[in-house]
Amino acid sequence: MPRHIAIIMDGNGRWAKARMLPRHAGHHAGVKTVRAMVQACASRKVEVLTLFAFSSENWQRPKEEVGLLMQLFLDALDREIADLHKNGIRIRFIGQRSELQTALQNRMQAAETLTGKNPGLTLIIAVAYGGRWDIAQAAKALASRSVAGEIDPQSIDEVRLAEHLQLAGVPGPDLFIRTGGEQRISNFLLWDLAYTELYFCDVLWPDFDERELDNAIHSFGSRQRRYGLTPEQAGAR
Repeated sequence: MPRHIAIIMDGNGRWAKARMLPRHAGHHAGVKTVRAMVQACASRKVEVLTLFAFSSENWQRPKEEVGLLMQLFLDALDREIADLHKNGIRIRFIGQRSELQTALQNRMQAAETLTGKNPGLTLIIAVAYGGRWDIAQAAKALASRSVAGEIDPQSIDEVRLAEHLQLAGVPGPDLFIRTGGEQRISNFLLWDLAYTELYFCDVLWPDFDERELDNAIHSFGSRQRRYGLTPEQAGAR
């Protein structure tokens, strides 16, 4: 069983289009799948679930759609946070919060504070997030500390840089899932996915269910994770 699953929830718009519905209907349907997957991962003792909700590139979408997505985030937080807290789920957000509406930033902070000490599944939502930005902001933080004399530039290595990434303190994703048929990682967790097992499926996100999740987990369980070793070396570990 993977400790950490990361998902790109792709296909909401196509799901709606196939039903001759507006795109936002697909996003609403996708929220129901989010709820189901949080419950499914919690019941399977997955420790961390990271969901790519809104990328830094998504700001380029039509203004009306972006506005509806932001309102959907607000509504979902207001509606779901009490149940998440009751079920022991800890919620955390990653991304460029300064780009978001003040009301949404405040809700996010309140949700993190309320659930911060919960012992169950950690649910991480990536909002206004980009993998390149993540690495760049970590490098900028290290540069600032170096200029201030807090650290020696020669001491900067992979471990120290990772400490300044958005997922600092969280085990890296073991399994990456992308729904909707596309086979790319789309600027998501570029550093953290270095040795993650990738799984792509054609199912659109609103139709993704526990059976599809178990298919992905089964695929993960059938693979040998070698981290650069030979198969014989990895098998002996």
